[in-house]
Amino acid sequence: MATETAPQGETHRQEGTPDYDVLIIGAGLSGIGVARYLEHEHPERRYLILEQRDRIGGTWDLFRYPGIRSDSDLHTYGYAFRPWTDEKAIADGPAILEYIEATARDEHVAGKIRFSSHVLGADFSRHSSLWTLTVESPDGPQQLTCRWLVAAAGYFRYDHGYLPEFPGYDRFQGTLVHPQQWPQDLDYRGKRIVVIGSGATAVTLAPALATSAAHVTMLQRTPTYVISLPERDWLANVLKRLLPARRAYALTRRKNIWLQRTVYELSRNHPKLLRRLLLRGVRRRLPRGFDIERHFSPDYNPWDQRLCSVPDGDLFESISAGSTSVVTDRIETFVEHGIRLESGATLQADIIVTATGLDLIALGGITLTVDGREVVLPEKMVYKSAMLEDVPNLALIVGYTNSSWTLKVDLVCQYLCRLFSYMDARGYRTATAVNDDPQMATGPLLDFGAGYVQRALDRFPLQGEGPWEIKMSYDADAARLADALDDGVLRFDTAA
Repeated sequence: MATETAPQGETHRQEGTPDYDVLIIGAGLSGIGVARYLEHEHPERRYLILEQRDRIGGTWDLFRYPGIRSDSDLHTYGYAFRPWTDEKAIADGPAILEYIEATARDEHVAGKIRFSSHVLGADFSRHSSLWTLTVESPDGPQQLTCRWLVAAAGYFRYDHGYLPEFPGYDRFQGTLVHPQQWPQDLDYRGKRIVVIGSGATAVTLAPALATSAAHVTMLQRTPTYVISLPERDWLANVLKRLLPARRAYALTRRKNIWLQRTVYELSRNHPKLLRRLLLRGVRRRLPRGFDIERHFSPDYNPWDQRLCSVPDGDLFESISAGSTSVVTDRIETFVEHGIRLESGATLQADIIVTATGLDLIALGGITLTVDGREVVLPEKMVYKSAMLEDVPNLALIVGYTNSSWTLKVDLVCQYLCRLFSYMDARGYRTATAVNDDPQMATGPLLDFGAGYVQRALDRFPLQGEGPWEIKMSYDADAARLADALDDGVLRFDTAA
């Protein structure tokens, strides 16, 4: 992959002239999307993507465990501007990575990425109206300046995942693996495997490993709602044969946005009905007598945590075939050859996979300051899912938890391009979201019950009311991000 070729640590041509108009942090799905919109809507702006790792793709390059796939359909997880043309709507990781790489290449973004560039801190000067970033690179610490900073690195911590303190963890004499650091040379053929977890990673890994393992046991402390979705969207594939690619993609995208929203609203308004429908679907897929209530019936309502989807019911097929089993119990301790449970049973294992969740980090762990004063994220609110309270010229992307992440990426990118044009036409140098109501009620940024979210809430900004509320509706966001820019909350300044 080609990288940006301008010299490291550019010198300013004159006082107040930045190295770049826009610096984008992260070369994953979000960062590539931001860059593409700049290429098309603001080709005059000079930008650079700073990527901490040495490859493009973010999550889809980092995670390499067997069976990795999206749990959202690619007609909504894909970009609005680039049709997803594969026959599979639920796609595997390598296909998604190729889609991101092809987008970067075809949209002339690939040459404007600087890899192995870890942003340590960013300070905004109100005097110069510029950001100064401290960047750790192979050549040592460097500084880059820009007018706008876009945080597009998501919120997964890439260096490690979450691992509880299991009793006796060091006693186990087999192989211990966390999906985030999956060894590519791991040979699991004919091995007994225990996968600890019940989320998207666990339900993906279990049937994938079971194709060649002796047996796979999915060990969960509590169950999760699991829904079988077709791997191929038959309507989307029919439309692709009848209509131009972009038209077919747009129609499928709109259909799936509506479907996602309908299911979510059903979960909020009629949770008992949706619960019955979900459990009925599981019951049809599993052998008669299987204990659905114990293993697939959570004690919370649907969409209090994210639904886990399995394409064409592959997990249920693996369970029905006897190659995968589900155990719902608590771990007492690891032992030399497996795990002893609180029920007294012991699970024998050659390999234990700790699919115990992700660790979240806000803004990629960057130390953010304004005029040298640190921005304390848990004391700030997010404005329209796009900017941070009291921090000028900073954009961030907070994706959906109940729908495809990329739907929000497209909306925020379109909003930013419109904002840049508005500021250019009026000679504005800065835009800052300001809250004038000190009594405004606030809440966590991510109103979501998943454990990996709850563990990290104190690291993240807040949400509030009105434009400070984090919407979980694509249509609502599309409307408010198209509203007048000069709304009294966003303040503009011409001085530098």
